[in-house]
Amino acid sequence: MKVDNLTKTFGKRTVVDKLSFQVERQEVFGLLGPNGAGKSTTIETALGLKKADGGTAEILGMDPALKRKKVFERVGVQLQSTNFQNNIRVEEICGELSALYKSPADYRELLCQFRLDEFRKQPVEKLSGGERQKLSVILALLPRPELVFLDELTTGLDAAARREVWQVLKELKAKGMTIFLTTHYMEEAESLCDRLLLIKHGRKIATGTVKEVVDGSPYDSLEDAYLWYMQEEGNV
Repeated sequence: MKVDNLTKTFGKRTVVDKLSFQVERQEVFGLLGPNGAGKSTTIETALGLKKADGGTAEILGMDPALKRKKVFERVGVQLQSTNFQNNIRVEEICGELSALYKSPADYRELLCQFRLDEFRKQPVEKLSGGERQKLSVILALLPRPELVFLDELTTGLDAAARREVWQVLKELKAKGMTIFLTTHYMEEAESLCDRLLLIKHGRKIATGTVKEVVDGSPYDSLEDAYLWYMQEEGNV
């Protein structure tokens, strides 16, 4: 995945500001930033779900704005704003989405993997926030994607459930999947990410491995380094 000078504005407000970065195959790439930094808009614009006002994005060698169908046959997406139909049951939404793909993953196995198998007959609206979040990750994995986008994937999960999801993602990476994620949890970024990109107001503040990002600050922990970058962006 390659993004070059990507720009997105809403009225007079620039939400993504000439952002450039590259995601290598089979790596976990983390996009970090405070609320309102432009993380979700970066994903949606790169995927062609929102029209860019400048720059380019290339996903798996294709322009997603021009080849959306081909891109989404090979890419999985879990967005913060995922909505589900009223009264639909867990196994129904899994079955409906599976039918869209030529060779989908077995959603029953995924439900077991994410410990949601006991909720197969449950209406989605009756799930807890954390259970719905795990379901949205499962749906993103149905196309057996080469690249999956996960936007705040563990928000709403307790510590034990969060670590379960981390383990699944590590297994997926070991099988060759490329993972692009946004997160507010520094421990999650340290545990999962090969490289990070820190943004503020849609602009790049720092990038590199976790060690490189930390070493570029006066601190020894990613959390302290992150807070420093967000406050001291003029220094980097």
